[in-house]
Amino acid sequence: MTHSHSGGPSADVSVRIAWADDAEAIAAVQGRAWPEMYADLLPAGVLPSDVEVVAAQWRQLLARPADARNRVLVALERNRVVGFALTSPAADPDCDPVADGELAEMTLDPGERAKGHGSRLLQAAVDTLAADRFTRAVSWINAGDDALRAFLTEAGWAPDTAHRELDLDGSGATRVKQVRLHTAIG
Repeated sequence: MTHSHSGGPSADVSVRIAWADDAEAIAAVQGRAWPEMYADLLPAGVLPSDVEVVAAQWRQLLARPADARNRVLVALERNRVVGFALTSPAADPDCDPVADGELAEMTLDPGERAKGHGSRLLQAAVDTLAADRFTRAVSWINAGDDALRAFLTEAGWAPDTAHRELDLDGSGATRVKQVRLHTAIG
């Protein structure tokens, strides 16, 4: 499933389902984005720094998804991965895993923002969730991530009052508050 929009540099940018060969590129994007995304939340050294280890996890995920509806999408500029998104059945106890899909992650390379990749990736993720017959999409975002919240709100998502606190390093010392947004799809 490739999305391109007329009127823009359509030949150079696209979104497609990730291949196992994309594992290293996805891990590299994650390695560049996460320190910035979690800079205020995590002590240095907590984030995985070995791209090879992360790439191996991605390879396994891409080769053998636990659920056929677990999908990884990559945003491309020419043949270069500049971002990725994960969609899956929603795992929350108050969600219906048949009707509710989750945008589990959407990450852009920090150097590739404000070029339209995020909008294309989000649209493709929602289209993918709709194709998997979900009628609602949810996404957990860090409560302090105003940019992501504004981006999703502009795209028609809204808070659904659910919130949670994650223990990021298992010690209880690093906790992050998250809010859940949702939107009707399909």
